[in-house]
Amino acid sequence: MTTSNADKKHLRRLGHNLKPVVTVAGKGLNENVSNEIERALSDHELIKIKLVADDRDSKKELTETICANHAAALIQSIGHTLLIYRKAKTPDPRLSNLLR
Repeated sequence: MTTSNADKKHLRRLGHNLKPVVTVAGKGLNENVSNEIERALSDHELIKIKLVADDRDSKKELTETICANHAAALIQSIGHTLLIYRKAKTPDPRLSNLLR
C-alpha cells in the first residue's frame, strides 16, 4: 500500500490528537493483540499503537510484522508510538477517525 507524501502529511495531522488504542507489551504480538489491531483498523482506519520494545531493531521488526499482517501503511513512527492506516471497505462515519 503506497500513499503520497501529501496524504501522509494529512494523516499525520489527523493522527496528532489520537491516543494509542493498542499496546504491544511484554508478550509481544500474540493472537489477542493482533485481533484487537484488526478490529481497531476496521473501525477507525487510522490508529496509534504503543510498542514496548527493547531496542530499535526489535521495534522495527515488530512494526514491519504489524503492517504486513494487517495490510496497513506505516504513516509515522515516533519513539514507541506508531501511526498506521488502512482504508476500510465500508467506513462507519461514527467510528472512523478520517470522517469525524
